[in-house]
Amino acid sequence: MSLAQLHYTSAPPGPDGSGFRFTAVSPGVPQGLLREAEQLIGYEPPRDLPARPDAAQLRAFPKALGFHELSDGGRLLSRTVYTGADYSGRWGNFHAHALYLPPGARLPDGALPITAWESPRWADATPADRRPTPVDRLEPSGLLRRDALVAFAASRADRLAAFFADLRVLAEDPDACQVVLVEHDSAAVAQWIALACAVLPREVAHRLTFTTYTRRPLQARQQIVGALPSSEPCAPGHRLRVHDCTGRSAGGSAGTVPDAWADTCARVWCAARPELFRDASLDLGCLAASALAAGVALRADARAAAARWAGERVGSLPEATLTALIGVLSTSGGDEGGTSGTSPQDAGAERAALAALLDRVEGRLPTAVTAPLAGRVLTSAVLGGGPVPALRAGSLTPVVRDELARTLAAPLRSGIADAREPAVGRPLLLLGTADLLDVDCQDLLPELAGRLSRALVAGPEGGGEGRAGDDGEGTAGSGAYGTVGTGTYGTAGTGSEGARRDAPRGTAYGTAGTGAYGTAGSGTYGTAGSGTYGTTGTGTYGSTAPEPDGCPPALLDAVEGHPALRIALFGALDALAAADPVAVARRLAGSRLPVGLQPGFPHLRMCVLPPEAREPGDRLTRFHGVLRAAAVSPHADPAVLATALHLVWPGELPASQEASLLLNQLGSDIHRAAGTRDVLVDAALAAPPDDLDAPVLAADLLRCFPTELRPGQRAALLLLEFTGLLGTEGEGEEWVGRALGLRDGAAEPVPDTVTERVFAALARRLVDGPAPDSELYGLARSGEPRLLAAYERAGRSERVRDRLRTSPAYAAACFCAWSACPGTHPAWDETRTALLTKVLRPVVRALPAADLAGIEDTLGRAGGGRLDAFRSWNRPGTLGRLAGRFSGRNRRIERPPVRHGDIEPPAEEGRP
Repeated sequence: MSLAQLHYTSAPPGPDGSGFRFTAVSPGVPQGLLREAEQLIGYEPPRDLPARPDAAQLRAFPKALGFHELSDGGRLLSRTVYTGADYSGRWGNFHAHALYLPPGARLPDGALPITAWESPRWADATPADRRPTPVDRLEPSGLLRRDALVAFAASRADRLAAFFADLRVLAEDPDACQVVLVEHDSAAVAQWIALACAVLPREVAHRLTFTTYTRRPLQARQQIVGALPSSEPCAPGHRLRVHDCTGRSAGGSAGTVPDAWADTCARVWCAARPELFRDASLDLGCLAASALAAGVALRADARAAAARWAGERVGSLPEATLTALIGVLSTSGGDEGGTSGTSPQDAGAERAALAALLDRVEGRLPTAVTAPLAGRVLTSAVLGGGPVPALRAGSLTPVVRDELARTLAAPLRSGIADAREPAVGRPLLLLGTADLLDVDCQDLLPELAGRLSRALVAGPEGGGEGRAGDDGEGTAGSGAYGTVGTGTYGTAGTGSEGARRDAPRGTAYGTAGTGAYGTAGSGTYGTAGSGTYGTTGTGTYGSTAPEPDGCPPALLDAVEGHPALRIALFGALDALAAADPVAVARRLAGSRLPVGLQPGFPHLRMCVLPPEAREPGDRLTRFHGVLRAAAVSPHADPAVLATALHLVWPGELPASQEASLLLNQLGSDIHRAAGTRDVLVDAALAAPPDDLDAPVLAADLLRCFPTELRPGQRAALLLLEFTGLLGTEGEGEEWVGRALGLRDGAAEPVPDTVTERVFAALARRLVDGPAPDSELYGLARSGEPRLLAAYERAGRSERVRDRLRTSPAYAAACFCAWSACPGTHPAWDETRTALLTKVLRPVVRALPAADLAGIEDTLGRAGGGRLDAFRSWNRPGTLGRLAGRFSGRNRRIERPPVRHGDIEPPAEEGRP
């Protein structure tokens, strides 16, 4: 397939004009493309070259090979050369020959654009017949052959890594920067670009835009821009990476480059092994592994990447390749102490990568292959603090094992006892290594077990601390369920069974003093200054620890192999589970911790239940299942009841019905002993208004704990119980007075949820009727804004409107109620006037005559002038006057001026 071509130069006058113009264009090339290409293929000769060069001097002018991106998504590959004088003898002419690649198209045979450098297919002049010679392929020049590029790379060895580092930035984000290469010759720039295309992934190399020469690099649009020393200067910046290879500046000069991929690319070129880029990618591990296998020396971070890459592909790499790579990694570097110029960080990263690789290959390859790597990693881990491999008995030969035992016995014991290290990590692995080497560490096990239990629950020591002073779950200072200071449902203090609250607002399930299952400064089932259910930290259930994937294998092995460690560890974990079950369960649920190996430890048994064992069924079913897992009756050990409650309702309260069942099924005595009484109380007080079981729960609590409730709790529960009595035979009298009296007489503020619930129930009862006049008077006289607002909301409800439309007797009752007690309280007058005006009047005006007559008949039988008042109120034009009279306001109303023909309205009662 022949490529579309363009020729551009200064030409004599013709049909297309004179001067610089396209002199030969393949058929079908659109005019828009020509206008865009014209901006890309221009040429300005260098300032320092002769203005009127002869033929020999012309050959020294730089050649601009460019690969440009077009607005239509296509590409333009162009070559522009300086030709001296044009047809008229004027100097400054050039000739551009370009090939157009439509979107998605590439050069023939998949050749990279840079390979077109000085191809014999480029033309220096327009064809005589103005018809481009067909081009179906571009033969490369010898400049970009392997040997030439290797020699060029060696001559620029000190600048390669810096260039490749900028190239990586450009490859990952094409808009991130431009790379400017300053060379004495444009051919050197072409070689730089060839080096770049060799190390880049093939797809990226095909998209790389460039120009080998421009006199104005700051105006260039390409990603890689070539320039001469005489080109306009450009200073390096955030988007402009300048590499001056002429020796005039330090740009791109020798020095350590942080980018290990760039450094590895440079080392591969300098080692004359460009074939390693055959499957080029930006993956450092793949390149580093190939380079090491080929004998290229790499620095520590590259070796670490190679080890990680090999470890991730243990199952897919050929055994011979993996064996050779392990052999190189086992002997290369060797700077375990970080003393050979390698930074401690890089040396540590290499040790960690080698340990991970050993963990993957051990058992897959012969011991003869892995033993050198195991010996290096193990010694490095113990002496240098690197990752400790979990070696098996067959990992080392007897001779090596004995030698390691003599060398590492003291460091192993010291590392196991080192409290600065997370116990679940290094010390536990060191314990496994000590077992492997027969180093006695029995006296260190009890202290290690305590550290292990804390680490399993809260992560590494110091890693689970939360934010002091924030409200909410899981923070120190204040929060729900387990914070000393202020909280949602509880108070700080001391009391019976560690659950009584005598001081203002504090922890929910614990006290800031002593209790049945707490210690000084801690709550019943939580710790002072802790978050949700007593854990210090943030996040769900108050712990920053991630969801567990299971206990570390080294811990499981240690637990099974060390009975003394197992008993000590389970005891410590059981104590933590009793104090903070949610945090412990979050870490240990489904951890496969073998609690069945040892009897006892009920709290731990509940916490290690796998999630699927706790999720099926409703929450009460799950509660009883969790309780059974403790393998001990709550009557024998009441503390397990609180643990089960926390596990099934983490960070929340039971619903009212659930709380009632918990109280009635288990009895009040066990809740007293377990210190969970206030959980049930808080469940009632926090119940939403639509929870119809809350009054029943409140009555149960008042019955079961007649003398133990705080005055504030008692008042709130009595109010809840009262809401359930309204509308029944037990509602009694003086509803408004009783409700307000209980609320205002409480020793502690009644929760808003309870107050709103009581006011809503009371308002609904008064609106639904029938209500004694004394209750309505009590409402009017109270002037309680929240109660009156609830009454107005109830009156404005669609339920009331529908009843008004269908029941004349109810409409008459509402008129009587909403016109009663005028002047008793301004707030009452505003409320009833709004109901008369906005609710009753629109309904009455829309009623049929028969229903209106029914209302009047009911009011007539009621007597007391109610019928006359209703007729006056319902008379057109009298609403405002009567409303003002009913409210006791606007006694003097401005009369409208009397106009001719008007009939004077009757005087108001008591006025002339």
